[in-house]
Amino acid sequence: MRALWMLLMATLLCAETIDCRQIFEERKSELLKEIEKIDEARQSFEALQAATNTLFEKQKTTLQEKEGNLAKTKEEIEAKEKNIALMLEENKKLLEQIEAKKNDKLDETYVKMKDASAAAIIEKLPVHEGAAILFTLPPKKVSQIMAKMDPQIASEITQSLKKGPPFVENNETKE
Repeated sequence: MRALWMLLMATLLCAETIDCRQIFEERKSELLKEIEKIDEARQSFEALQAATNTLFEKQKTTLQEKEGNLAKTKEEIEAKEKNIALMLEENKKLLEQIEAKKNDKLDETYVKMKDASAAAIIEKLPVHEGAAILFTLPPKKVSQIMAKMDPQIASEITQSLKKGPPFVENNETKE
């Protein structure tokens, strides 16, 4: 009986051992499939990472090129601004020279003109323009012209001269 009992136990143990090995083999194949899936996922991730790095490098290169172009454009604009500033300065100087010559010529004209004629012309000008013309003339000539002018207009021009340049129209109209 005892032998029978041992035989029965050994048979059961062998049967269980076979079942365990079979389970382990099945589990092993499942694990191999999982490892393959993980390996495929890792390879996909590495490919994606390489593609992303390549794209990042391309974008970085493109960005550096654009920054270089922007820097060049900025330098060109700054150079043009400096050139424009120099041209403006030259134009201001030329304008001042032209203005000075124009005023000199106008002054010469009024200095050479007879006092009564100059007074008649200045009386017809707006007060601020008459004051501007008289301001540039020598004092002796100013007194001679103002002596020939209408006292009211001479008074207004005197007040304007007293304030000094710039002689600007204050919405005064001459009729």
